[in-house]
Amino acid sequence: MERNSAEFSRKSHFLGAKLRALRKRNGLTLEDLSVRCVQLDPRRAPSVSYLSMIESGKRFPSEQSLGLLAGVFQRDPAWFFDDSAEIEPASGAQRSAGAAAIPLEPAFLFSKELLQSAIPELLAQTGTTGRQFAHLLIRSYQESSRNDFPDLERAAESVGKRQFPLSVADMTRLCKRHGLELRWFDREPVLALDKDREVRSMVRSFFESPRTIYLNRRLRADPARLKFDLASHLAHKLLHGGDGMKSTHATGGEMAGSPEGPPTASAGMNSQDVLHAWRDFECSFFAGALLCPKIPFRRFLTRERYRVEACEKVELTPAVIMRRMTKVSPYPYWHFFDAYPPGYLRAVYRGNGIPLPWGNMAQVTDPCPHWAVFRMLDETTENRASQISVLREGAQSLLYCCHSHRTLDMSGSPHVISVGVDLVPALRSHTADADRIVASVTEACQQRHGEAIIPKEAAMAIQAVARVLNIAWIEEALLRPARIICPRSTFCPRTEPCDATHISRAREITDVREEIIGRIKRRP
Repeated sequence: MERNSAEFSRKSHFLGAKLRALRKRNGLTLEDLSVRCVQLDPRRAPSVSYLSMIESGKRFPSEQSLGLLAGVFQRDPAWFFDDSAEIEPASGAQRSAGAAAIPLEPAFLFSKELLQSAIPELLAQTGTTGRQFAHLLIRSYQESSRNDFPDLERAAESVGKRQFPLSVADMTRLCKRHGLELRWFDREPVLALDKDREVRSMVRSFFESPRTIYLNRRLRADPARLKFDLASHLAHKLLHGGDGMKSTHATGGEMAGSPEGPPTASAGMNSQDVLHAWRDFECSFFAGALLCPKIPFRRFLTRERYRVEACEKVELTPAVIMRRMTKVSPYPYWHFFDAYPPGYLRAVYRGNGIPLPWGNMAQVTDPCPHWAVFRMLDETTENRASQISVLREGAQSLLYCCHSHRTLDMSGSPHVISVGVDLVPALRSHTADADRIVASVTEACQQRHGEAIIPKEAAMAIQAVARVLNIAWIEEALLRPARIICPRSTFCPRTEPCDATHISRAREITDVREEIIGRIKRRP
């Protein structure tokens, strides 16, 4: 009897340890896991306290509860009873978020004094504005910190009391409660200068110190955008005292803001560039946290399986939904792009380290046309699409899935917003064969001119991962061919290059060097 009791206790603790490790590996809280079980079977779903007792070995799950847990994580129930290690660690270090770090050697060239002199010269010679550079700094900081800004989250939650969703009437009351006055104006779209190009733009709203928000009357017919603008200007009042040092909300700006006007004659950065850029970011982040407070919004995403179209249920823009899900999701490997034709990125987040399809500073001459954002900028046949992509970077194959929307800004100009995840960490968490699965998708695409239906075994693994992550559009993407994409089409990895008109005949000097050495060595 004692032996049976000891055996039962050992199995309880072992099962609980495996469940806890699996839950944490997938970034779920006990509450998240309970909600996921409720989705499968509301009547038999275990409570948070019961899950805690299972993990601590104090309770052994019933057959029904174990079946629910196995369903959430797409495991066989027998897996929880085997004597293998809890979960094997992911093979290889995860790729860091954002752009790769530069080697700061020799160190004396990267002193503070030299950088302070060199950066303004670099900006002046490349035609980069101070605001563009400031936004690059902020983006790098945002990506390195995994989009984690707890002070802004707490400030937003203290104002909104975690109410979700907030209506236009709720936002209006919050503004008035904090002493803000709303004034309406009428203004049609205009042609505005954004550095050296003309763009169609519309002034949506702006803040006039110390307490006045000016709003375009057209926002009355667009409650989702109206709520965001009110939330952003409210943030300026609360975070910065309403001193007016905040950019106007206008459509069509090249990078994270309103059109900048003609280039200034002075080189380097204006003293206000970083201040304005950082404040714009703070206000935008605050607005997202106010309209989508972390805990209730995470529950909403769980119920909706991360469907972006659910934004219509709560009167939020797809962009707000997409950007906020990269923050509140328990899975950290996300990216987000907001792209305007012919090739400008208005906003970027790369928590999964995905290479940029083109630069923020200037339009590249050899873009890969198979990125979803490029395809949908050029195509008008569909406004929503999900895509699984193999990105070749050197000898390594990376696997991503994105969901993209083609939409119109308030001036009527088209742009594409796209949110996506890196599938490789999730595959490694789910199976030891992740690298083989990615290789099989890559090989299938290579054999079929760069696009192919995903092989059955790989599709089953990706479908299981989609269910663990609870992201519906990953499963939707499995119904379409996967595509090979590349950072630049000049170095297209397809057997038949994606666009021959962009392929340069220039030779790399290092290749010429190796060719010379090879020829000399082959001489008798």
